Amino acid sequence: MKAFFDDRQWKHDPKHFMAAGAIKPSPEQPERIARLMAGAEAAGCQFSSPIDAGIGPIAAIHTAEYLTFLKNIFIRWRRIEGAGAEVIPNVHPANRFDSYPKSAGGQAGYHQADAACPIAEHTWEAAYWSAQSAISGADALGDGTPAAYVLSRPPGHHAFSDLAGGFCFLNNSAIAAERLRAAGHRPAILDVDVHHGNGTQGIFYDRADILTISIHADPENFYPFFWGHTQERGAGEGTGSNLNLPLERGTGDDAYLASLDLALERISAFGCTALVVALGLDAHEDDPFQGLAITTPGFARIGAAIASLNLPTLYVQEGGYLSDALQHNLTSFLTGTQGP
Repeated sequence: MKAFFDDRQWKHDPKHFMAAGAIKPSPEQPERIARLMAGAEAAGCQFSSPIDAGIGPIAAIHTAEYLTFLKNIFIRWRRIEGAGAEVIPNVHPANRFDSYPKSAGGQAGYHQADAACPIAEHTWEAAYWSAQSAISGADALGDGTPAAYVLSRPPGHHAFSDLAGGFCFLNNSAIAAERLRAAGHRPAILDVDVHHGNGTQGIFYDRADILTISIHADPENFYPFFWGHTQERGAGEGTGSNLNLPLERGTGDDAYLASLDLALERISAFGCTALVVALGLDAHEDDPFQGLAITTPGFARIGAAIASLNLPTLYVQEGGYLSDALQHNLTSFLTGTQGP
């Protein structure tokens, strides 16, 4: 299987993470790359560097205002006397219609949803090349490749069009899907990360040309809390083009696969011609977030079920955090997609 990754993605090395009021080391460590790459190569993936397609495919999803912020905020932040080593907001607007401030601190609050997406010196560069990896993966499908894997890191599915959050800055899966749509496909995004793909949902919520589906731990008591509930079906022209399948904490393989069957039925009914899978591996029973309880063999079953659609498919890496099983989970999933 073709695979894409750029070495500049190593440069993002976040330090700050806050959960339940406690400051902890960020789980989104560069070491994830080494383990995921080993897992992908064990499944037969051959990595190539992405081609720089420029800012256009990224700007098709993210606002120019937001991209300007991401590119420049660290330099502006460092000019603030006593500023911390990373851009972390301490104030947020009540909604997206409040005033847009001039100050670096105010804009950080506007464009960063939480304390899990600190911006440091190399964050923009790494996020840019993570997105370019996804774009090259989408182009590979457009050129006739049946399936490809993208080691997108930092991940992307919590990023809205103008808002970072949950370790994510640019929405790689959304960028890839829009690239496929522009090339003439009718894409769907299937998010199997343990966390709801709230950014992806928000980007396409009022559109009918890209189907978005997320299977995730119930957000009533799990990040991202405010999105991912069953009643969120889309709006306007997009009504009925968003499907959320929240699961109880601790859900295992069989119940997960039953929900996956519902997702695959909806993808078929949509008339999908190319599929983007937002591939989180953090649904594993030993993942640090402990949301669901998928086993390593269970990931092979999930991969095989998705591949049974026989669609051109791009697997874009999302979550999956440091544990002894991480690389084996990716190997299991990708091997499952290739059949017996």
